[in-house]
Amino acid sequence: MKKILFLFSFLISVAAYSQNNWMPATGEIAKDFTLKTVNNEPVNLKELLKKQPVILLVLRGWPGYQCPICTKQVGGFVASSDEFAKRKVSVLMVYPGPSQELINHANEFKEDFSFPTDFYFTIDPDYSMVNLYGLRWEADRETAYPSTFIIRQDGKIVYSKISHTHGGRSTVEELLEFLDKQ
Repeated sequence: MKKILFLFSFLISVAAYSQNNWMPATGEIAKDFTLKTVNNEPVNLKELLKKQPVILLVLRGWPGYQCPICTKQVGGFVASSDEFAKRKVSVLMVYPGPSQELINHANEFKEDFSFPTDFYFTIDPDYSMVNLYGLRWEADRETAYPSTFIIRQDGKIVYSKISHTHGGRSTVEELLEFLDKQ
């Protein structure tokens, strides 16, 4: 019985220490990941960075409904796509949620938008990217903390904003102003 209790305690300890406690911050190197679009096309962060800097926009995705604040935020990004293009940055959006039917909800979400060149709308059905970045919002009807990062081509995060509420997200104006100072 002692051996079983010891083994059980050991496994719990290993699981606790293996949790990702890293959250991206300004000055750090962004961790690489690959996600897929709703059309099943892979999108890799490092590959995008070979072309130009990336704005990484982590949405709440599907917490059981379409988040109206995410819809408004993405609408602002799409409406300002020419401004992002002038500044030569890509926009990589991550739409997380429970894997069951996530692709259907993501397709429903993107129906309202026509994503321009250099805008990538990806899904994170198993929370792999969200967990890698420590952004998993472990609460009822939540998926991820709404977050925005600007990542230079060398992989360095030069802008980081993680909202622990539904609001308080980066605005297009904030990002354009920041990019103009770079």
